[in-house]
Amino acid sequence: MLRGMSNLGEIGYRYRKSIVAIWLAIVLALSVFALQLPSVLKGNGFVMKGTYADVNQLLHDRFGVNKSTLLLLFEQDTNKSEEQFQAFITQSVERMQAIGLESLQGVTAPYKANGALQDPALYKDGLAYVSLGFDLEAGDMGANIDIIQLELAELKKSGSIMLTGSPVIEQDLNTASQEDLTRAEMLGLPVALVVLLLAFGGLVAAGLPLVIGLISVASTMGVLYFFGLQMNLSVFLLNVVVMLGLALGIDFALLFVNRFRQELKRHNVQEAVRISVMTAGESIIFSGLCVFIGLAAMLFIQVDIFKVIALGGMTVVLFSILSALTLLPALLSLLGHRVNSLMILKEKPERGSIWLRFAGLVMKRPIVMAALALIILLASMIPIRDMVLRVPGTDSLPANYESRIAFEKYERTFLGQHTASLVMIAETEAAAVEPASLAALHKLADRLAADPLVGNVESPFSLTGGLGAEEIAAALADPTAAAALAPVIERLTSDNMTLLKVRLDVSPYDRQARDWVRSWDGENEGVKLLIGGYPKFNQEIFDEIEAKVGYCLALILGATYLILLLAFRSVLIPLKAIIMNALSLCATFGIIVWIFQNGLFGMEPSNIALFIPIFIFSIVFGLSTDYEVFLISRIQEIYHTTGDNDQATLEGLALTSKIITSAAAIMIVITGAFAFTGVMPVKQLGVGIALAILIDATIVRMVLVPSMMKLFGAWNWWAPRWLRRRGKGATSSH
Repeated sequence: MLRGMSNLGEIGYRYRKSIVAIWLAIVLALSVFALQLPSVLKGNGFVMKGTYADVNQLLHDRFGVNKSTLLLLFEQDTNKSEEQFQAFITQSVERMQAIGLESLQGVTAPYKANGALQDPALYKDGLAYVSLGFDLEAGDMGANIDIIQLELAELKKSGSIMLTGSPVIEQDLNTASQEDLTRAEMLGLPVALVVLLLAFGGLVAAGLPLVIGLISVASTMGVLYFFGLQMNLSVFLLNVVVMLGLALGIDFALLFVNRFRQELKRHNVQEAVRISVMTAGESIIFSGLCVFIGLAAMLFIQVDIFKVIALGGMTVVLFSILSALTLLPALLSLLGHRVNSLMILKEKPERGSIWLRFAGLVMKRPIVMAALALIILLASMIPIRDMVLRVPGTDSLPANYESRIAFEKYERTFLGQHTASLVMIAETEAAAVEPASLAALHKLADRLAADPLVGNVESPFSLTGGLGAEEIAAALADPTAAAALAPVIERLTSDNMTLLKVRLDVSPYDRQARDWVRSWDGENEGVKLLIGGYPKFNQEIFDEIEAKVGYCLALILGATYLILLLAFRSVLIPLKAIIMNALSLCATFGIIVWIFQNGLFGMEPSNIALFIPIFIFSIVFGLSTDYEVFLISRIQEIYHTTGDNDQATLEGLALTSKIITSAAAIMIVITGAFAFTGVMPVKQLGVGIALAILIDATIVRMVLVPSMMKLFGAWNWWAPRWLRRRGKGATSSH
């Protein structure tokens, strides 16, 4: 590999102008499409194949249920009469019907209004809502939403009216995510530049990592735009790609530029580039590969958000590696010694730092210091037992968004926070109106009603005044009676399928609801049941993650061990790295629960988004390994030269402490800036990654690494004869 990396360095120097020109053309071309990426983002990404999706399709195809629904929520003014409130709703319905909304299929209102279906249940306790049904998917509702919003601006002069519903919430999530991204960049990039200036002292050297990070992000976004034309991309993708791309791109470039400047003191520009690619480049490949595999592991989980984030993350990792190994060497070849120009801070020697002196103290009392570190980490894990995971919903939006305010009022008033509504499609062998089918359906409805968790069952029997199977069969045989039953029968049956609606007296988010729908799905009383509704959606998502997360962990842990085994030719060091990474990540999860579920530091109390632990583990495990590679590779180089484990540990820490600390600080700044954003899952992800890196850069690297290196001594470097590292020509990344 060394020879290949050396050749790559030579190519980077020899064809420097051509490489820069090619990259410039690629970035300019992709940037045009990168700007359009937000326009193809749709939904939160919690979509998967399963019964829930099948039921939704059947509801549309067989029972005429709309693909998308918007809700107009009206709040009665105490100063206005019931008649005035009713007139305002009627006026609003007529305006909605007159503005030419695309694919509007039907309107349901609490009062009689211009041909709208009337349902008095849509008014309760001073609140009323109008349902607008569309034959369009939620992601295609943008034009309709914009038209309605313009109309509402005029209607709001006459009363309180708000727009909500899944399509509006999805659109608002996209808008809020873009606003968050701008806010995070405005906070994170200037601080990152300050950290880079403290690390390098000069504007040119400090600016290069920022350029590489931005190029990696822009290129990735441009490529993802084309994926967005073929598949649904979650609105959370934008923030994750920018967060990860800036952090990785800047980190890789920071470490590469640092090595180049070191080599430039001893060699000419060409040789400095070659050695930097051969050493830092090798470590960047190993580190990037760890992050890449961590992200790829999420592909096991067949839920769109995991596949989309994995795709976006893997793409940005590839661009970060490619730009660091090709564009950056070419730029440094062109700059040469000018990389040290525009110095505004005097560089301080890296040896003798406070961090290094602390490491020396740790190595004098390794057992005590390691025990203290482990106690802190284990104590931080305690809150994990109280972690409540939930699929992100309306509460992901900032609290001031109208769509969230309206939906929460609607939910509290009309749905109830402790009831779960679901639908069932009961499939019988014969047509639903046949006597045998009616008998089986009646038996099923009775069994459902007797279930202690069921609060109500809506069926052909309940909606016909409690008629039994034989009575309905007899009525259907009489033309006059059949005409009276027709509205119910036509609405609830289609060939051999019957629609049932069930209300459970339990929160739709509870495990009880998930267990209930899992137990009822399938064959019951000779009838095949397909269950839909939020409880079924929730159950399928949770079951898929629980079934596949083990494969994710196995791939991440196994692949990381093998990569580090090959990188260091050591049996013990990869094992220590994996254990320390796992401990620091578990401690991070505990602190996240403490901050977000308890609402500390001014945070709005909220449950943890279902994907957060998996995302953080998959991303940060690779990032933590990143620093392990950079640090241990330098320690190993010195150990091979001196044969003294303690000296190698201290000298390796001395040579890498400043630059790795700077890299960790940048990672914390870039990801931590998302703590000041409004979309809750993005906030949780940013804070989680920043916390994990902080723990890794302090407790793990300052305490556990030196103490463990001291305790294990020469055993750190033990390996079977066939695995031992190649000769002394191997070098490290710093």
